[in-house]
Order: sequence, then structure tokens, then C-alpha cells
Amino acid sequence: MDALSVLLQNVHLFDTKYYRLNGTGNWSYSLTRQDTIVFYLVMSGSFCIDMGSGLREAHAGDIIMIPSAHNHVSYALNHHGESAKPLDELLTNCTEQVLDIQGDGDAQSSLILIECKYDKEMIRPLLSVLPTILPEINDESDGRFEVIDVEIRLLTLEAEHERMGKTAIINHWASIMMIECLRVYIESLPEATDSWLKAMKDPFLTKALVAMHENPSQNWSIHELAEVAGMSRSSFAQRFKDVVGMPPLTYLIDYRLRLAARYLRLQQNSISRISELVGYASDSTFSQAFKRVYGISPKAYRQQYQKQNLA
Repeated sequence: MDALSVLLQNVHLFDTKYYRLNGTGNWSYSLTRQDTIVFYLVMSGSFCIDMGSGLREAHAGDIIMIPSAHNHVSYALNHHGESAKPLDELLTNCTEQVLDIQGDGDAQSSLILIECKYDKEMIRPLLSVLPTILPEINDESDGRFEVIDVEIRLLTLEAEHERMGKTAIINHWASIMMIECLRVYIESLPEATDSWLKAMKDPFLTKALVAMHENPSQNWSIHELAEVAGMSRSSFAQRFKDVVGMPPLTYLIDYRLRLAARYLRLQQNSISRISELVGYASDSTFSQAFKRVYGISPKAYRQQYQKQNLA
């Protein structure tokens, strides 16, 4: 398995929602979300996205990914979106996932908006190194993906029929879009980048990353990981730290504890079993390590999450 695949195997998108938005004239809206990824598929026309730190134009055939869509404004070209209404307010008039946004003038654009929630603990390291909008303007792809026609047909088919498994299909579809956007971005990273995602392209570090993610419970040593990578111990340790930004075993501990937090939230295993799954020899050792990072014990973390879900 390649490094990006193992990096994403415990990253799951859920609660996916999608809308077909048809804008006429000087249309605009604002969108505020927490812990949400937003995708735009531009069917026709053009529009602008204002993230507060700069503007981005999107044109027919583009796929845009906003990894952390806390707050942004979308509006027609040559319109500044000053009077943008919240999208949630406009969606009260949405019929069968289609929303017509009217403005003065004849300019038209049509886009599909997809928003989905994610497990923020598992995706946190990834989000921390991604730009505000993908793909970046200087990407060779220029936002155009070969998969767009296939994805649009799939989404259209799902939208037209109420069939069993529809929600699961849409969630998987969103995950495919995320992977497509990420790999285009990673493939376009220059050699001089300081992003740890460069490790995804490193023929040596990739092997070690795959090994750690596929077998987090193994009692890995620097020497064993260096052997997997096909490097000397000292060269591997230095190269990993330079590219990823932390020593190999620090990375492994961080991944183990994020994975443990996910298992605790899923409520499917005992704390003792989770301790085994993430490579700790005893419950007390696991509890101490977990508390150093999360500030509370695994048991308290699980209880806290249960209370939040019941609230």
C-alpha cells in the first residue's frame, strides 16, 4: 500500500450534504461551518471565493477543495458579495437539493456544493499543512480533474433516486474527491517545500511511514524502521526529522495516540484492547501517555465524548 493510502485509511468523512446551486446575476452567499470540508464542482460559468485572506476565481470544469471551511463568501464575478446572505437562510427555499440564487443581471453560473464532516483528530496533521484552497493557483492542473465528469454523473444518479445505501455512497464519493485533490496537490509539491507531505513522495521515507501506519502496535525501533526504509540508522533518523519535522518515534507515538482517541470515540473496544491495538505493553503506560497529550485519562476522554453526543 502507498503512503497516502495508509495516511488516509483512518480518515473518514461523514454527514455529507450536497446542493446544486444556480446563480443568476449578482448572486452571493456566505457559508460558516465548523470542522467541515467543502468541495465545489463548477458545472458552468464562473464565480469568486473570498476566504478573508484573498480571492480565488473558479471556472467551469474546476474542482475546488476548501479543507477547513470555517467562513467564506462565494459570489458572481464582478460582484463583491457585500450583501451576501447566509447560505443556510437561502436553503430554506431549496427544493430537491437545488437552489436558485437570484441577483440583478444576466450572468449565470451553476455549481455543485458538497460539505462533509470529518474526524478532526485523525485529519489534524494533514489539515495543518494544507493551503486554504486546493488546488493552489500555480498547480499545473489549474483545478481541472479528469474525474469530474464521472463524479458528476455519479452524484446526479444518486440525487435522482432514493435507494438503499445512498448516504454511504455519497460519503464514499466525498472521500474519493478528497483523495483526488490531495494527490494532485502532493504530486505538484516542489522539492524545496518544507511540508512534511513531501515524505509521501520520498521513496525511502514512504516505506517507513507505511510500516508504522499498517502496524502501529509493533514495537518499532529506529534501527528496524531504517531497515524498512533501506537506509542507515543515522541517515534515516536525520532525513525523517528534516522532512517530517519530528523524529520517527515521536511521529509514531503521535499517530498511536490519535488512533487510540479514535478507537475511544468509536466505543467498540475496551481500554485494555485499545492499549494493545496501539502498541502499549500495559494499560497504565497507555493511560499515562494518553493523559500527557490529551490532558485526561482514556476513560475520562471516552466519558466526555459520550456526554457530548448525548447533549
